[in-house]
Amino acid sequence: MLKAAIYYHNLNFIKPGGTSRGILKTKPTWFIKVFDQINKTRFGLGECGPIQGLSLESIDQMIDKLNEVKKNINELSNIDLSLFPSINFGLETAFLDLKIGGKKVIFKNSFIAGKPIKINGLIWMGDKDFMINQINSKINEGYSCLKLKIGSIDFNEELSIIKSIRERFSSKILEIRVDANGAFKSKNALNKLDLLSKLKIHSIEQPIATNQWKELKEICEKTPLPIALDEELISINDKKEEFINYIKPQYLVLKPTLLGGFEKTNKWINIAENNNIGWWITSALESNIGLNAIAQFCGNYELKIPQGLGTGQLFSNNIESPLEIEGQELYFRKNKKWDMRIFE
Repeated sequence: MLKAAIYYHNLNFIKPGGTSRGILKTKPTWFIKVFDQINKTRFGLGECGPIQGLSLESIDQMIDKLNEVKKNINELSNIDLSLFPSINFGLETAFLDLKIGGKKVIFKNSFIAGKPIKINGLIWMGDKDFMINQINSKINEGYSCLKLKIGSIDFNEELSIIKSIRERFSSKILEIRVDANGAFKSKNALNKLDLLSKLKIHSIEQPIATNQWKELKEICEKTPLPIALDEELISINDKKEEFINYIKPQYLVLKPTLLGGFEKTNKWINIAENNNIGWWITSALESNIGLNAIAQFCGNYELKIPQGLGTGQLFSNNIESPLEIEGQELYFRKNKKWDMRIFE
């Protein structure tokens, strides 16, 4: 007979993170621990970390639903989790962990064996000096791919920042991705994309707000700059193939926590590859528990471009883990131990 326990943890950002949706200072998350009552020391652990205003579920709904999961851990088929993708992700991770031995080895692959994953450097929004300081720091650390959050300050100023990067580093040396988080208006999005394309940008994530399929389709058809869909994928459950065939984006950005777990993320990957659409995987501001699972999932694939897995360094109270960033690569260091004290 299985038992479950729920733990709450409020992640604190070392420095506030700016996006077009606002400034992030903390990030609430929950962990679900699944164990056999006969052997409580062997347990599987998963993370349920929705992002308020982006995830399907709201923060206010989490406690009641997690308590329902806890009470019915042996009869989960009786619980409707269709609107709780982060809980699906946490449960899937916990059961995979428990099945393999409760050692935080979710997938046995080359990443666990020591092969690193190349990642991009994340640049938060802020004033010009703040963003340039971040860019200089990431370049000095050895990153050859940067992802810039845009859409909250004056667009011409953002162009100026990107132009200053391009004057120092060509696109052959430094890949630049930008993420608008839906900040552009559909009526002037193509004009902004044209200006960005002149700076040899790799791609732009979610240029306009979600649920504007007609406008998004037109933008993807006419864009001078590859479009990567992110938030748009979260609410699409059954008609994934139809959606892709209609919109025809150039890339998909896949967040397992927001999509409902690895099985659903793998379906998106299969659809993307069957339609010659590029993809990469990113974290969604999880602690190292969730990030570890996502990185191991990435290790199941032959990755062609940098992944968005550099978020573990953002928090002052993250959980100590074998994950380590060296240069622009994420490693799983077998000699480093997990700090599991909060789960005792």
